[in-house]
Amino acid sequence: MRGWSDGSAGRPVRQAAVAGLFYPASGDALRAIVDELFTTAARSPNVAADTASARGEPVGILVPHAGLAYSGVVAAAGWSRLRARPGGPGAVPVTVVLLGTNHHAGWLDGVAAWEAGSWSTPVGTALVDASLAAAIVDLGPPFLADRGAHDGEHSIEVQLPLLLAIEPAARVVPLAVSTGRGAGAIDAGARLGALLATRRAAGARIVLAISTDMAHYPPAAACEQATDLLLPSILALDPADLARREDELRHAGIRDLVCGMCGIDPAVLGLAALRAMGATTGLVLAEATSADAGGPSERTVGYLAARFDG
Repeated sequence: MRGWSDGSAGRPVRQAAVAGLFYPASGDALRAIVDELFTTAARSPNVAADTASARGEPVGILVPHAGLAYSGVVAAAGWSRLRARPGGPGAVPVTVVLLGTNHHAGWLDGVAAWEAGSWSTPVGTALVDASLAAAIVDLGPPFLADRGAHDGEHSIEVQLPLLLAIEPAARVVPLAVSTGRGAGAIDAGARLGALLATRRAAGARIVLAISTDMAHYPPAAACEQATDLLLPSILALDPADLARREDELRHAGIRDLVCGMCGIDPAVLGLAALRAMGATTGLVLAEATSADAGGPSERTVGYLAARFDG
């Protein structure tokens, strides 16, 4: 069953699919948790130092997408950087191009846009930037419009309560990414980034967000080591090297490790896009494992938040 309905004027509304699972279904409870996440994230050393640097808004961010009880503080560290810009909150509404990990749409071979309408959450609605979404689809393969690829998917949805807390007027372009991690994905990312760079040069306020968790499901020490291994490629915005390192990691015989990044596809495409947008450096804002949030230390998931700047 599709996870959306027609709203006013026939515009599609994507209904929340994981409310009550990945975050509270109650708006009041969700607001309280999100406020606490941002408060906690602001006290972390890297975020505090970044705030003190008075650096402006990033070109892009990388954020985790597990349940907010587990990865929420790390994700809030990334989203909090949208506050750090000249002019203050709300000066110009932001459009966030969200590169989501594809967990469910087995048929998808490309980058599927939710191209119109809005996404509903218990704490508000994020409007889709239909003009930018149409321009992305017009890039041609592997970009296409496919709302069905977003049914039941959590990797973009869990970001929205955090984004809307920072900027209620934000617009989004949700993209489900299933491109692999080879030359075709890097080329597609470069074409996406060139489009976004042109829009930004014309005055649009656009931020690219990569939604990915890190290693799945090794013991905590190995999970931290996996992040350390992949981090140099991420911070150097080197998608080909990231793909190589993640492949080596998956075949290294680490106990219970399934992947080094569950969102390797959006990460490869996203780093290529960020380079085309002019980003040259990355900075770690926060990192953790699910064990840090009370999960079992023998079966963990890694989380990372980073910002990217020119």
